[in-house]
This record gives sequence, C-alpha cells and structure tokens, in this order.
Amino acid sequence: MFTRLTVPTPFQVGAVNAYLAGRTLIDPGPDSEEAWSHLLDALEERGLAPSDIERVLVTHPHPDHFGLANRFREAGASVVATPDAARIIGDFEGRFERERAFFTDFFERCGMARSTAETVTGLPEVYLRYAPDVATDQEIVSGDTLVVQDTVLDVDEVLGHADGECILSYDVDGERRAVVGDHVLPEITPNPFLLPPGEDRDERPRVLPSYNRSLDRLRDREYDRMLPGHRGLIDAPSERIGEIRDAHEERTDNVRDLVDGPTTPVDVMDGLFGDLPVTESFAGMSEAVGHLDVLEDRGEVTMRDRGGVLVYEPT
Repeated sequence: MFTRLTVPTPFQVGAVNAYLAGRTLIDPGPDSEEAWSHLLDALEERGLAPSDIERVLVTHPHPDHFGLANRFREAGASVVATPDAARIIGDFEGRFERERAFFTDFFERCGMARSTAETVTGLPEVYLRYAPDVATDQEIVSGDTLVVQDTVLDVDEVLGHADGECILSYDVDGERRAVVGDHVLPEITPNPFLLPPGEDRDERPRVLPSYNRSLDRLRDREYDRMLPGHRGLIDAPSERIGEIRDAHEERTDNVRDLVDGPTTPVDVMDGLFGDLPVTESFAGMSEAVGHLDVLEDRGEVTMRDRGGVLVYEPT
C-alpha cells in the first residue's frame, strides 16, 4: 500500500524513508533544500504537488523525520502526531534548551567534567536548522485508528527510541504490516538516547528497559513485514527484533562485567568505547546509562550518590 520514498539527510544515519499512500505522507524528512528537492521530484513522478498532500503523519519527533512537515502544512496539509510528539515539534528549540540544561548537570553527576558536558550537550544545536516548529492538527493515541486509501491503520504508542513515538499497523494482501519509524531497523541496532524528565514527572524515563519491553511485545505479535525509517524493508520482523534484543543483552553483560566496584557511568562509557570523540559522547552516555538502568531494574546493581557523583556497585 505504501510507496517508500528515499529522502537524503545530512546526518550520519543516511537517508530517511518517507512513505506515501494516496495523499497521505509519513515522515517527510529533514528541512533542507536537498531533501525538499528530492521529495518534490518523487511526488512529481507520481503526478503530485506539495499542495496535493492532505495529511502528514509523524512517527516520532526527530529532525530527520518531521523537519519538512511545516512546508507541507503551509501548503494545506494537516499534521498528525501523538500528544508528546506534538509538544516537541511545536517548540523544538525549547525542547533542546530543556534537554541541554538537564543533561549538562546530569552528565557532570555521571562523572564527566563540566566543560565536557557543556560541549556534549551543546552539539545537537545544529539540528535546529533542520527542524522548524510545526503545529499539530490532529493528535493520536494508542487505540485510535486512521483510514488511508480505505485501509485502517491502528495506532500504537511505543517507548524507548523517542518521546511520543508511535507505530502504525495495518492488514493488506493477507499480511500484517507496520510502519515503525526507527523503533525497529534493519542492519542498525537502535541505541535509545537518554530523555529528560517530562513536564509531568521529576525523574528521567528509563528508556532502554522500556525499549526492551516494547520490542518483546512487538516480537510476540508476529508481523509479516515492517516498514522502517531507514534502509530496506524488514521481511522477518520477529527474527530481526530477536537480533536487536540479543545485541542489547550482550552489551548489558559487558556493562555488568565493568561494574566490579564503585563505578560511574563515565567509567562504563570509557570501558566500552575507550577514547570516544566528543561528538559521539551523548550516544556513548546513552548506552552506558541505559544498560546500567537495565541492570538496576533487574536488581543486579545499585546506585548511590557519592559526593554529588552517581556510582553503581554490584548488588
């Protein structure tokens, strides 16, 4: 039902997949002239102009997925996203500033030098140019349905990769399929980035434990095909989810071995990756803290505050 349109991005992950069905477009890509030009060409090949797109669905609020939504909305399309995603894409710069403030302090508590933490949390500012704010016209939550070309899409909010992420499941040609954004990817093992506390909670969410549980739930549903946000289609979803879970379990085992006494998250990051470039440190900290969260959730390590620095020890 959906046609995959490959849209270039300036990011390390490479091109993003937009999906078109009728006059509905999912995840149009980042706001760059290169991405816009490629997307216009793809639409023109199908006899469509931007003003012909009636609805833009956003699977999650990352710049490489929602950045061009504003241009389509200005051309008359309605934008559809979950409530959490709507809040983020409606004030993306504000979200960035809140994340920077929280993680600068948090990374210092994890054992990182303050100056390094300030550099690490300031680097994502470059993403702002690819993600202009956009208003959401329709908010969707788990249990809602959308109709695209006479096909019913079931909305399911999922946890782990991004705040406000959702997948869209449907039946076609005797198969159960789903547009999954970056929740499940071929070839790439998604590393859920750390998230700040939400507006209605004081503590940061434990994203990797949530992501693991989400994957287990999706694997049990036995989809026939998944349409991911990057690379090719996934024709054996349960098998691919199993590979991702195995990779995360192996990394969790590695982190457990590193916690042989009072250990900071920075100690874990250094043990996993060595001298990591500062440009990769947010991802490295996300992985270190994420697997520590898994171990703490399982009761295998305990965390304590030692003079303002977080340390983990075997239980």
